[in-house]
Amino acid sequence: MQLEGLTEGRLLRRYKRFLADVALPGGDILTVHCPKTGAMTGCTPEGARVWLSRSDSRTRKYPHTWELVETPQGMACIHSARANAVVREGFEHGVVTGFETYTKLRSEVKYGQGSRADLLLEGGEGRVFVEVKSVTLWREGGVGAFPDAVSERGRKHIRELQAVLAPDTRSLLLFCVFHRGIQRVCAAGDIDLAYRDALEQAMAAGLEVQAWRADISPTELRLSERLPFSLDP
Repeated sequence: MQLEGLTEGRLLRRYKRFLADVALPGGDILTVHCPKTGAMTGCTPEGARVWLSRSDSRTRKYPHTWELVETPQGMACIHSARANAVVREGFEHGVVTGFETYTKLRSEVKYGQGSRADLLLEGGEGRVFVEVKSVTLWREGGVGAFPDAVSERGRKHIRELQAVLAPDTRSLLLFCVFHRGIQRVCAAGDIDLAYRDALEQAMAAGLEVQAWRADISPTELRLSERLPFSLDP
């Protein structure tokens, strides 16, 4: 996924979940939209280099969106919604292997009780419902943990993925690692034990779980390599 025309600045503060103040090299200060609503632990160091995109929409109060941040452990993308497009490209370009017989790929497909699958793979072997989660929570030893806050929505997605399992239907939870310092991924049971337990139950029923790291730069986001996943650290 190409990123074009990003503006570099320095983070002053993040506040009210959706806002951040950024100082530009010339001294101007912008209030920008923060697209990640979670705790963002470790991704908001004061004075960190950040990169912003700009929208030309006339309806937006704050035209700029915070995209990337340089943390002490490496570059991170805090725009979680980018993960769906990055993972889709990973399937389309054959980076994510083991799904070659599924030749049709759709996004945002309704299923379950009012849910939407981020991706649906279809082909001669049936179908695969794919849920994509962005991981930015870095912990000592390069461990990435999800979620970074209690997530009832995340638990609902796990239940929906488990419910659709059938002889011709697979389900895949794919953790897209948007932090260059993360080397492996686990569930954050200390933050949301119910999420961890729901994931364990779904995995026992057949839910597949994979973690993939993305290469991150101010010009591109690209799925690059599969990382180890374990339920617990």
